[in-house]
Amino acid sequence: MPLVATGEIVGPAVRAGLGAGAFNVIQIEHAQAIVAGAEAAGAPVILQISENAVRYHGALAAIGRAAVEVAAAARVPVAVHLDHATDPALVREAVELGFGSVMFDASALDYTANVAATAEVAADCHARGVWVEAELGEVGGKDGVHAPGARTDPAEAAAYVAATGVDALAVAVGTSHAMLVKEAVVDLGLVAALRAAVPVPLVLHGSSGVPEADLTRAVEAGLTKVNIATHLNVAYTRAIRDHLAAHPEAVDPRRYVAAAREAVAREVARLLPLLLAVAP
Repeated sequence: MPLVATGEIVGPAVRAGLGAGAFNVIQIEHAQAIVAGAEAAGAPVILQISENAVRYHGALAAIGRAAVEVAAAARVPVAVHLDHATDPALVREAVELGFGSVMFDASALDYTANVAATAEVAADCHARGVWVEAELGEVGGKDGVHAPGARTDPAEAAAYVAATGVDALAVAVGTSHAMLVKEAVVDLGLVAALRAAVPVPLVLHGSSGVPEADLTRAVEAGLTKVNIATHLNVAYTRAIRDHLAAHPEAVDPRRYVAAAREAVAREVARLLPLLLAVAP
């Protein structure tokens, strides 16, 4: 099945009132595992590569091309997305590599400068048929917009989308990046208000910290693209630790990384139905 545009996954999900799973790729094994899990679930999926992952690899090209190739060989629709990019040059490179969407993060700028920079990136990407996600406010870990106390204002969000022309908006509704425990409380009333005010799909970052039953409720309330990264990294790392504990003589990374890849595939196959289990 050919690589698909992100909008081809998110758009139908919005119309059906369902969620679209977006999982972060660090190594090629993550991409392979995420696609295997999506194939097992019979669901479309979005592979995401963050600017932090690009920094880890030293460049986008190798891991980006690998993700595109894995996506193109999948038996279910798969899109490739650049996550939390702050550099327009990196955005342009992702577009050239065949990514179907980008998240441009100009949140370190003040509102006026953020709008101007995001609008410019959105116009450039749209001219190339690429879907753009953005976000209001400072993005970060527990001290950024995705801190439990941070919230996105519906009226400001609607004005931001109108001014920038973006295709999706990440919103702060009670989650935080990099949470290792599922203690985040999603403000479902705010999600519903944002859904009513904002004409583009809403994105939930920091979903690893959300209790799994609440992921389904969040989708029912109006969130569509659901980003999950840390949860998969926990599964990946635990599988390697368990394999090495059981096989202390192991030195071949193909053995223990294969165990990690299988663990991530199982988690993706288990999580995707939660985003599709919305009551009619």
